[in-house]
Amino acid sequence: MTVLLALARGIDAVNRRIGKAAAWLILVAILVSATNAVVRKVFDASSNSWLELQWVLFAAVFLLCASWTLMDNEHIRIDIVNAHLRKRTRDGIDIFGHIFFLLPFSLLLLWTSWPFFLSSYEINEQSLNAGGLPQWPAKMLVPLGFFFLTLQAISELIKRVAIITGRMEDPHEGEGGSHAALAAEAERLLAGVEKPGPNGEAAPPAAPK
Repeated sequence: MTVLLALARGIDAVNRRIGKAAAWLILVAILVSATNAVVRKVFDASSNSWLELQWVLFAAVFLLCASWTLMDNEHIRIDIVNAHLRKRTRDGIDIFGHIFFLLPFSLLLLWTSWPFFLSSYEINEQSLNAGGLPQWPAKMLVPLGFFFLTLQAISELIKRVAIITGRMEDPHEGEGGSHAALAAEAERLLAGVEKPGPNGEAAPPAAPK
């Protein structure tokens, strides 16, 4: 387990650096979008390459930051249910989900997206839009993103097993209070919406305290 935990720490370090670097592409996408809009309005000129570059930058952020998001426990959960479960039950659900859902899904996408990229690269596939960008760099992001997500899934599985067996502390355990508070607030708002008004219509949610 010591060797596996060292492997998990190495994967975490790599994905954290990649995620933080890729996050700067959001700023680049904003600058490209703003510049393109100004040039189009002021000089009445534009290019499909600038528009496609924005799409590629967004795809890069989405795919390359997915593993970092998983590592920091910022992916979407059904907190209304999850927050009311015992800690050991939540850990067991995570292990089950990683083995039977996340890992098979990421491996399947990695397996199928690699030939998808290779076929595009071999013919130097270009955009169908006039003045557009080559397509293979964007398609390369798919197997690349799922490769790092697969690694992070392995890391999370190792850490979750170590946590449930008492070999390490849960780095996200302190977040349970905030998750429970959010779940309670969501339930309160739902109860306010579902409660009928005086004429039978749905009442508006109560103002937060």
